[in-house]
Amino acid sequence: MVFRVLSIAGSDSGGGAGIQADLKTITAYGGHGMTAVTAITAQNTLGVTGIQAVDTAIIVQQMEAVFDDIGVDAVKIGMLASPEIVYTVADVLKRYRPKHIVLDPVLIATSGASLGGSDTGRAIIDAFTGLATVITPNLFEAGVLLERNVADVADMQAAARDLAMQMSAAVLVKGGHLLGQEIVDQLVYPQNDQWQELSYCHPKIQTNNTHGTGCTLSTAIACELAQNRSLNDAVGGAIEYLQGALTAAKDLKLGQGPGCLWHMHPHLKA
Repeated sequence: MVFRVLSIAGSDSGGGAGIQADLKTITAYGGHGMTAVTAITAQNTLGVTGIQAVDTAIIVQQMEAVFDDIGVDAVKIGMLASPEIVYTVADVLKRYRPKHIVLDPVLIATSGASLGGSDTGRAIIDAFTGLATVITPNLFEAGVLLERNVADVADMQAAARDLAMQMSAAVLVKGGHLLGQEIVDQLVYPQNDQWQELSYCHPKIQTNNTHGTGCTLSTAIACELAQNRSLNDAVGGAIEYLQGALTAAKDLKLGQGPGCLWHMHPHLKA
């Protein structure tokens, strides 16, 4: 049976991030993608010009429709535009208890636009503690969640440890915004009743086409977990897939700002 991944996230009219990036990633992995749209955004490669949150009642109905009929092997959560939506989504997931929940706390867009803010960040910590499998903030989002500055590798490592213990979940702090030619992603995860730490180091790909990297990585992790890979292998495989998508998009000309990735590159999982 084909594996099934539910993306609970916002819609990106430019097709580079959010629900659109998630569905492309799931398809590239050979899975069946499903959606519960939490917000409609007007955006392109230059930025976000409008956000309309979806009514919580229809968010619940979307999730129930998928769980009750098709079933879900892994959930990816992206943009939750308000504390009310955070609690709504968490309440439904507590009822269905999917095996894997990958939470990407989308609070700040690549362009710098706010997609949630500190109130939503505090709601995420409250609602998803003990519920998420792995949480994947970037430097800025980790800073919002912890209400402190996260700027370098040492900050990342401390933030990953603190968030993991605070939320009782694995945490991957992404280092894509680090200066320099190398990216470090820091994973803290529970194993044998202890917290383990693992750093993933890889070269920074020189490209302007980076729109949707966070959405793509978190969805790739969900696809890996849906195929029963270990968390370590899932994160490593997802990073490899993302590197391929960035490399394949290096010369794309889509829009005037940071363009999107090329999700359908040949790196397909067997």
